[in-house]
Amino acid sequence: MPAPHRLPRTALASAVIPLGAALALGSAATSQAAPTTTAAPWTSCSPAPEAPLHEMRGVWIASVANIDWPSRPGLSPEQAQAELVAWYDEAKANGLNSVVVQIRPTADTFWPSELEPSSAWLTGEQGADFGGWDPTAFAVEQAHARGLDFHAWFNPYRVTLTGTDPTVLAEDHPARVNPDWTVEYGGKLYYDPGVPAVREHTTAVIMEAVERYDIDGVHFDDYFYPYPVAGQEFPDDASYAEFGGDFEDRDDWRRDNINQLIEGLSEQISAAKPHVAFGVSPFAVWRNAGTDPAGSDTTAGAQTYDDLYADTRLWVQEEWLDYVLPQVYWSIGFAPAAYDVLVPWWSEQVEGTDVALWIGQATYKVGTSTQSPEWSNPEEMVRHLDFNEQYPQVTGDVYFSAKDVRANRLDHWDLLQEQHYANPALPPALNPGTTDEVAAPTAVRTDRTAEGTQVSWSHEGEDAGFAVYRIDDRRAPGLVDCADLDADSLVAVLGTGDTDWVDPEGERHDVYVVTALAVDNTQSTASRPVRGR
Repeated sequence: MPAPHRLPRTALASAVIPLGAALALGSAATSQAAPTTTAAPWTSCSPAPEAPLHEMRGVWIASVANIDWPSRPGLSPEQAQAELVAWYDEAKANGLNSVVVQIRPTADTFWPSELEPSSAWLTGEQGADFGGWDPTAFAVEQAHARGLDFHAWFNPYRVTLTGTDPTVLAEDHPARVNPDWTVEYGGKLYYDPGVPAVREHTTAVIMEAVERYDIDGVHFDDYFYPYPVAGQEFPDDASYAEFGGDFEDRDDWRRDNINQLIEGLSEQISAAKPHVAFGVSPFAVWRNAGTDPAGSDTTAGAQTYDDLYADTRLWVQEEWLDYVLPQVYWSIGFAPAAYDVLVPWWSEQVEGTDVALWIGQATYKVGTSTQSPEWSNPEEMVRHLDFNEQYPQVTGDVYFSAKDVRANRLDHWDLLQEQHYANPALPPALNPGTTDEVAAPTAVRTDRTAEGTQVSWSHEGEDAGFAVYRIDDRRAPGLVDCADLDADSLVAVLGTGDTDWVDPEGERHDVYVVTALAVDNTQSTASRPVRGR
C-alpha cells in the first residue's frame, strides 16, 4: 500500500513567528498607501495532512440514465460543458471539495477510448463521435480549476441498463465481439465476473483512464455481481465449469473473482500513480450478525458478502483500498439497519488500518422517503454528521446525488452547510509524499478593495492549488503559531492557477498565510504571514 493517510500531529511544526520582528510590519502594517509584501517562505511551518483540516466533502454526479449529468443524451458539447460547470460551481458554493463523476456507466466511456465505445448517455448513440472534445479531460481540468478533487467513477460489469439484445450495442463493442463474456440476468446484460478475460478487460479500461488523465481517485459503487432477482439464478454455469478450478463452493469462487479484480486493480493503480486513491462505496451491510457474529447488528434484506459476492470487510483488512465509503442510506434509529449502528461497525473495521472511512449519505431520501419518519425532518442529515463526530475514524461524507443536493428539500442543505460546512476543508491527502513537493507561495500581499481584503501572491508552479488561512491577531498580538493553520482558520481553497483571492470579511487585525497544494493534496511550507488591510 502507499504511505498511510494518517500522520501523527507531531508532524505539525510549532514555530511561533513574531509579526513585528519577522515581517517588520511596524507602521507599514497600518498604512493604507502602500501594500504589505513578504520575504522568504516560513520554512519551519507545514500543516499535517490530516482531518479535520483535510476532510472528504463530496457529491456523486451520476451519468447512467442521465440522473445528473448530462441531463439528456445528445447534448451539444457546449451544452454538456455548461451543465457540468454548473454542477461544479454549485458543489463549490455548497461547501464541497470533491466530485465523483461517473465516466463508465454501462461498459461505455466518457473519453475517446481505444477499448470501448463512447457512452450513449452522452452522445445519444453508443460509439458516436464526441464532437471534437474529450469530456473526461474537460471534466478533470474544470474540477481542478475550482479546487475540487476529481474521482472517476466506473461500473465494472454492467453492459446494459435495460434489455438483453446485444445488437443495440455499438458494432465493435467488446460484448458483441466476445459474446462468451456476457450473461443475461434480470432483463439486463452483464459481463460475467467469472471470465478471466473480463477481469483483464475491465482493469485495462480503467487503467487507460488512470494513465491518460490527472484524476484523483478511482471509484466503484455497490454493483459487483448484480443484486439478486427473485426466482432467478445468476447464469454462470459455463464459466464456473471452465474456470472454477478447485472451488467446491461456487459462492467462494464468485467472491474470489471480485477479490482478484479489487486486489489487481489496487496494485496497478499504485504502481502507475501511487497518489491516486482507490475506493469502493458498498451497500453498507457486509453481513448481518444473525448470519455471522462478525457482522453488524442489522437485519438487512441484502448482504454484500452473500448476495453481491463482495467481501468488503476483507478488502479493508487487506488494505487493498485507500478508502471505503459505505452507503449508510438509513436514518438514525431505523431498526433493520440503523445509521447509528452501521457507522460504529464500520469504524471498528477500519481501526488499525490505513483505509480511510467516509460515509455515503442518502440526500435523495430527505423529504421524499416514507421508509421512516426521520426523513421528513430537515435536521436528519445534520444529525448524521453530528453523530459522525463521535467517531474519529470517519473523515468525510459523500452525498447522493447532485440533483438532490440542488433540490435542497426542506432546506436541509442550508442547515447542514450552516452547521458543518461554514468553513471550507482541504480535500483528503490519502497518500502523502507520493508526488513532488511544491514550493511555498511568495510575495504575499494584501490590498483593500471595495469588495474586501484582496490577498495575492506569486508561485513558480502552474499546477498547484492554494489554501488561504486567516488568523485573528487580536487574541495574541504580534504572534502567529503554525498550529493556527487549522480547520478553523482555513478560509479559502483555490484551484490551479489562482494567485489572488478577496476576503469579504477581512479586517485590519487579521493575518493571512498561504500554502500551495501538491498533486497529492499535501501542503507546501507556509508563506510568511502578512497583515490584512
